[in-house]
Amino acid sequence: MLKFILMLISIASLYASNSSYPPDDGSDHYNTTAAAVNGEVEQAPEFTLYTLDGTEVKLSDYLGKIVILDFWATWCAPCRKSIPDLISIQDEYEDELVVIGISLDQPATQNNLQLFINNFGINYPVVLCTYEVSEAYGNIQALPTSFIIDKEGNIINKHIGLVPKSTLIEEINSLLAED
Repeated sequence: MLKFILMLISIASLYASNSSYPPDDGSDHYNTTAAAVNGEVEQAPEFTLYTLDGTEVKLSDYLGKIVILDFWATWCAPCRKSIPDLISIQDEYEDELVVIGISLDQPATQNNLQLFINNFGINYPVVLCTYEVSEAYGNIQALPTSFIIDKEGNIINKHIGLVPKSTLIEEINSLLAED
């Protein structure tokens, strides 16, 4: 638990002190990295995480669907900005896709998490992150960080920072066209 708290402190200090975030071009999106390197695709690490009411969510429960894993926190301004797009995408692609919000909120802000979910009308599962899951996904260093996972459970793309909705839609449609 101490490692996880220290990781969150480092994320917060990175967010507060990194002069490249947000970038000087006025956007909140500062890096997009393709997950496939040299044609090799990485399998998304399996996890079991829990919602605030204790409901278990496993990544493997969504095999056969495209998954957007969104690592975020309530205190992260770009994260809050991306939520309406994720809600819209979940609505539009509800049969083919699931968004999973992985909250890095800690006890001090978890108390407000349910109210936050209700106020934003979040229509996808929001689970609480663990240190092990953060580490398995590359030791999440900045928020939001999102992963696009295909129907077979392969990481297709990783985005660090706010991702334009049009980029996500393009990636989703590309994956759906492969079927």
